[in-house]
Amino acid sequence: MAARPTNLRVNGERLWQSLMAMAEIGKTPKGGVNRPAASDLDRDSRDRFVAWCRDAGLAVRIDRVGNIFARRGGRDDTLPPIVAGSHLDTQPTGGKYDGAYGVLAAFEVVRTLDDVGIETLSPIEVVVWTNEEGGRFSPACTGSGVFAGVFELDYARGRVDRDGKTLGAELARIGYAGPDQVGGGPVGAYFEAHIEQGPILEMERKTIGVVTGAQGVRWYDVVLDGQAAHAGTTPMNRRRDALQGGAELVMAIDALAHRHAPQAVSTIGVLDVAPSSRNTIPGRVSFTVDLRHPDAGVLAAMDREFRSAVAAVAERRKLGSSIEEVWNFPPPVFDPACVGAVREAARALDFSSREIVSGAAHDACYMARIAPTAMVFVPCADGISHNEIESATPVDLAAGCDVLLGAILARAGVL
Repeated sequence: MAARPTNLRVNGERLWQSLMAMAEIGKTPKGGVNRPAASDLDRDSRDRFVAWCRDAGLAVRIDRVGNIFARRGGRDDTLPPIVAGSHLDTQPTGGKYDGAYGVLAAFEVVRTLDDVGIETLSPIEVVVWTNEEGGRFSPACTGSGVFAGVFELDYARGRVDRDGKTLGAELARIGYAGPDQVGGGPVGAYFEAHIEQGPILEMERKTIGVVTGAQGVRWYDVVLDGQAAHAGTTPMNRRRDALQGGAELVMAIDALAHRHAPQAVSTIGVLDVAPSSRNTIPGRVSFTVDLRHPDAGVLAAMDREFRSAVAAVAERRKLGSSIEEVWNFPPPVFDPACVGAVREAARALDFSSREIVSGAAHDACYMARIAPTAMVFVPCADGISHNEIESATPVDLAAGCDVLLGAILARAGVL
């Protein structure tokens, strides 16, 4: 086997052009992207990716939960593939780089190998995972979760959006409920490039984040039931105001995260009030809760404190309450050898780097359960993501792709 090239670089301008072309699909007035999972715009982005892959001579297949795999053969196609990618769905006010960068960086790796005529021992597959964001269908990371055996296929396909449409039916409608079995075969290694979505790399002026793992996440749907009543005729001491209970819990859940500082975070991202009338006391409030921490024990303690707070507020205000845990994502630790491949690729290219734990969940976190896995982070402006103003520089994006290329070659083998 030939020595692995240590100074090979991708075509950064081509990568940037691909990102900008993909960002035209679902673009928003403020320069961001809105491509909900399994929507018409998601279909358009998938179609563009598939067309590019077929033009590059890659073999494309789609599985039953809509994951797309584009394969570049290796000298020994019986070996497990080295897989890299991310997702193309976005938040409603998402940016150009979250997800799409990981997909197109992996694709650029393949194009670069073709440009320089490098054959690898193992095949390489570029993947687009379905519904990573979880913005339309909960829970997040649905496609990779089914692939990794975390979710059953029927469960995933039966996820319902706020309009009552299922993920399975919507995938079929847009033409991406594929025929292939989901998962089942070995994966030699999995890599994912991503913007950091936080401020650490930029603050420390580091080009590459060598990701060693990620925070654990728990998502909940909470409902408080009180009594809708007339706003003018119901005395304050007779009210069962669900929104007042919800307001208490908003503050309690914020305080919970501060008690477990500095690594704990909590977020209430959706809050619905019913009957939502100016002169009617709210009878029902429903809201989402997102708790995160990189230590499983601390995250479990946060769960207990959260449940206790809901029970206490419900009892004091005479409200009914229910909590549905919709996602329990234990903190993953990435494979030391794959992390080492990322670290060595950054060192060989003389990029500044540091080890980092991801504050966000990614498809890589589920893939780590079934395959050696690592991630490559690059800085984003002010650490802002899930926002239309999300921004990253062409130079940093190319650097992350260069490191991804080196890490993939370290695992795929060079002939």
